[in-house]
Amino acid sequence: QVQLVESGGGLVQAGSSLRLSCTYSGRTTNYAMGWFRQAPGKERVFVAGISSNGGSTSYADSVKGRFTISRDIAKNTVYLHMNLLKPEDTAVYLCARNPRGYYGSTDTTDYDYWGQGTQVTVSS
Repeated sequence: QVQLVESGGGLVQAGSSLRLSCTYSGRTTNYAMGWFRQAPGKERVFVAGISSNGGSTSYADSVKGRFTISRDIAKNTVYLHMNLLKPEDTAVYLCARNPRGYYGSTDTTDYDYWGQGTQVTVSS
């Protein structure tokens, strides 16, 4: 049974930082993982991805230079460090497992297990 649980969201002011965590259990250790976000009324979009060993990462242009994805394999956790947050970063953030291997895939259909999401709200 694969389970993904996100945490760390909240309400912050523009320019602030947050660190999201995604703790996983089950057959997830050797898989690429990704973070997506979904704003109200909008599609779910790719934010960042990381390879199974943490050695490679990929980012959406909108967050490049501000967000960093990392993973602690021993703790079964993937992180999303978010700096210089903007109001347009407001969304539900979800982590997901990618069984296809390419950590930079932006296609939601390449991901098979998803967490429930954590809300991030950035006020101006």
